Amino acid sequence: MGKVRFGLVGTGRITDWVLRGAVMDSRFEAVAICSRSEERGRAFADSHGIPKVYTDIERMCDDPQIDAIYIGTPNHTHADIAIRCMRRGKHVLCEKPLASNAREAEKMVKVARENGVILMEAMISTLSPNFRKAAQLVEKAGPVRRYVASFCQYSSKYEALKRGEVASSFDPLCSGGALMDVGTYTIWPMVALFGEPERISPHIMTYDIPGHGLTDLQGSVEFTYPGFNATVFYSKIADSFILTEISGEGGNILLDKVHICRRLTWLPHGAPASGRGKDPQPQDLTCPPEKDEYLCEWSEFIDCVLQGRESAVNTPDRSVAVMRILDAVRRNAGMKIAVTGQ
Repeated sequence: MGKVRFGLVGTGRITDWVLRGAVMDSRFEAVAICSRSEERGRAFADSHGIPKVYTDIERMCDDPQIDAIYIGTPNHTHADIAIRCMRRGKHVLCEKPLASNAREAEKMVKVARENGVILMEAMISTLSPNFRKAAQLVEKAGPVRRYVASFCQYSSKYEALKRGEVASSFDPLCSGGALMDVGTYTIWPMVALFGEPERISPHIMTYDIPGHGLTDLQGSVEFTYPGFNATVFYSKIADSFILTEISGEGGNILLDKVHICRRLTWLPHGAPASGRGKDPQPQDLTCPPEKDEYLCEWSEFIDCVLQGRESAVNTPDRSVAVMRILDAVRRNAGMKIAVTGQ
């Protein structure tokens, strides 16, 4: 069984989280970490048993002992880092969102294909076993008439924002905001299942950060498809526990969470509106849990690298399609879309 040797970029919380899943794939090997700070890089390397520390992405890219790069840095840095790595022949697993805008995402895909390397967005929503099984049930539920998804999670960094402290996850200059941080988790599965919508109708709550511009705190977006509608809700200032639901003339598919799907339920048609009929009996179709939530995205990417193919689920073209939607929603809300020069 082949190994894929990884260099990791970024020492933040997300890199620490996903690494716990990565090490459960026996084909994964972390050989280097890149951080702007030698001290932070060394501390991260020591805690995870990683032998090499870099503070220069160019030097990491030139390391012949590295096959692939994982990018876990702020959103606005994704395109620049990924393109540098891919031009040096490195495969790239990039955190969501893939880029700051669709134009950058298109360039990333172009560079990947020109250099014969694999580029995949680390979107866990669509790779979890329960979502994959749900995708197989869509035909049974059809014709589909509605898709609803929600990811609303109160952010501890919101309190800091109100004090004037701007984290990158909120900063529009860093391509932050609720849509880019959590809203994308609701849109990606929709695009994976149904493609791009015909019409987009967003309703966004924005917040003007002095010196930074408008960011979004929460929103809902209505999408129109041939024969059905889709609605997504997202927030970084309030929690919600709305299930993700795919409703059709044949029945309903329910997922407990859209980003990390831990429970899958099939629900036949309900009782008559009078309430006097027999309630439908839900069927629990939950897949056995992974050893770690993030294992699925690493295994998919490593499969792609070793087999020399793009992901059939998290395809680069779907990443671009999602970015087009994110751009459209932000423009509608009057938000400035960051451009990094890529």
